[in-house]
Amino acid sequence: MDKLIGKMLDNRYEVLEVIGVGGMAIVYKAMCHRLNRYVAIKVMKEEYAGDEEFRKRFFDESQAVAMLSHPNIVGVYDVSRSGDIEYIVMELIDGITLKDYLAHRGALSWKETTFFSVQIAKALEHAHSRGVIHRDIKPQNIMLLRDGTVKVADFGIAHHMSSQVDYSKGEAIGSVHYVSPEQARGSHIDNRSDIYSFGVVMYEMLTGRLPFEGSTPMEVAVQHINSIPLPPSDFVEGIPQALEAITMKAMNPSPSKRYSTAGEMLEDFERFNNDPSVKIEFESPVLPDARENDIDATRKIANPGVVDKTTKKYTPVNEPDDADEDEAGHDGKRRVNPVVFAAVSVLVFLVGAVYFAFKVIDPFGGGGEKVIVPKLEGLEYNEILKDASSEYSDFEIEKTDEVYDDTVDKGLVISQSPEADKKVSEGTKISLVVSLGPKTVTVDDYTGMDGRSVLVILERHGLAPKAQYDFSEEVEDGLVIATSPSKGTTLNSGDSILVRISKGPEVRMTKVPDLDNMTAEEAAKAIKDAKLTPGTTTEIENNTATPGRVVFQSLPANSEVEEGSVINIHICKAPDDNGSSKPNQGNNSGSSGNQGGNQEKPEKPKPEVKDVTIQYVVTMDNIEGEIQVMVAVDAKVGYTANHTYDEGSVIISLTAPEGDHSVTVFQNGRLTKEETVSFK
Repeated sequence: MDKLIGKMLDNRYEVLEVIGVGGMAIVYKAMCHRLNRYVAIKVMKEEYAGDEEFRKRFFDESQAVAMLSHPNIVGVYDVSRSGDIEYIVMELIDGITLKDYLAHRGALSWKETTFFSVQIAKALEHAHSRGVIHRDIKPQNIMLLRDGTVKVADFGIAHHMSSQVDYSKGEAIGSVHYVSPEQARGSHIDNRSDIYSFGVVMYEMLTGRLPFEGSTPMEVAVQHINSIPLPPSDFVEGIPQALEAITMKAMNPSPSKRYSTAGEMLEDFERFNNDPSVKIEFESPVLPDARENDIDATRKIANPGVVDKTTKKYTPVNEPDDADEDEAGHDGKRRVNPVVFAAVSVLVFLVGAVYFAFKVIDPFGGGGEKVIVPKLEGLEYNEILKDASSEYSDFEIEKTDEVYDDTVDKGLVISQSPEADKKVSEGTKISLVVSLGPKTVTVDDYTGMDGRSVLVILERHGLAPKAQYDFSEEVEDGLVIATSPSKGTTLNSGDSILVRISKGPEVRMTKVPDLDNMTAEEAAKAIKDAKLTPGTTTEIENNTATPGRVVFQSLPANSEVEEGSVINIHICKAPDDNGSSKPNQGNNSGSSGNQGGNQEKPEKPKPEVKDVTIQYVVTMDNIEGEIQVMVAVDAKVGYTANHTYDEGSVIISLTAPEGDHSVTVFQNGRLTKEETVSFK
């Protein structure tokens, strides 16, 4: 068992369980007892924690990263040290990594890729504007929430992981596939290095594969430096040219030809979203001089390679050995006799000219009987086959492909090759592409599935899904209630389908009744009539109130709260009956011999009790929106006002008679603190 589990850091964070392990750190789930919320805590591994220089850089840079605040960046709440433990307290994310999502889904649609990419670009723009470079952008560091929100994690921490990367070590493999060429060379890096890595992530989302693969991390790193990836459209059809241009521009091996800022990328994303057919200009990738933006790159990378367009695999290119150099010359290139080269060139030209003249122009009519290609487009393929032996006997008819087509009925010819009316030789083969008709989709039962995932699935099937969000008492928030058309319906490609997604139970509000001076029974009835829930009833002593009557209610009267909310009440306790009788002041007679009878001694006056005012601190609960704070002294409301969590804490004045009193604090009707306080 991990020795940190169960331990309390800084008397505040209780470590509960391990939720992730990286190359440099371990991430734990923890409870912050001060703010009563779950958090994620990243702790450096012991082997790095012993390095004082590393600890100092880790702490200093983490402090800077903690200043980042953006909805697409995992929030950093605290950076601290507890004994020998350096740790960072972060927002706990309920979601999965983009890497896990890609492993499950494969290539994403271009629309989903754009949706995620815009959010990542916004996160980078915010960080870069504050001088923070991520240095380790990869799908493992990108979190996806259930509502589709993207959160980029581990800002700035990767600097220490990659400043002296050893590509022969296994732990570097996870990052080397996304590393920029300048990082692979160990050169100077800036925000454009993040943009390159971001481009690789986009490439993987679009194609479901990485641009460079290899058997070792070193081989992959060399490809980043010496190779140019194939365009995503070589692997996946239908990717808009503009989106591919954005991806390839971000991945340009030359930093000067990439986007200079994430803001520039966002501008192109906006243009693309407004018009998917827009043309995005970018310079075709050319392998840069190793010295470009590289103040310390003096090493030669041995054995560079290329990606073969046919096999789509990386192949190392071997340099000439010493024996070849003697034959080829000092520059390693073989020299060819210019006379031989000219003769070969003329011969090739003459052969080509003769072939063109006799096979294409056919000046002597030696190509056989010529016939005219009939127009078969739009005809029924089966009818063409019936007439093949008669009307089309001069040709060989062949169906080469069948494709779905929304505009051509099933069984009709979409296209032909050669084209109609062209003169060809007898026996020429006519290749036909025949329509399968509109592509149809049978609607599955998506009830209870994640709504966002269903929208993506339907879009990938070629449908046009539209989301409608409705309240539901039975279906959990974010899950599908039903589709229209429903399960089993057959739709054509491009048809619309309505997906009803649950917003959870409808939140109904009600007004809190004023229970002051009611009996317990009257208060319970009033609470139920307001569609609220009676809570606890506590008897307290109160010399100024009527016994048996309400002196305090946990939710303020006339406030708006959700139906079903609980109201606790305090009832004034009746005084104890000790059976003592009042003194008889009218009997002045007594026994004989006692002049004036037994006289009662006058009571001593009670000492005057003065009121004391103290300053009392209330710490805000972690609640969104306004927080109604109510503080009671001995069950009597002494303060009520609205605040927000951002205020942290507020100092209020409370007044009570000198002595000890019970102070209770309620925030939005929930008891958050109860203690005895001395007023003196």
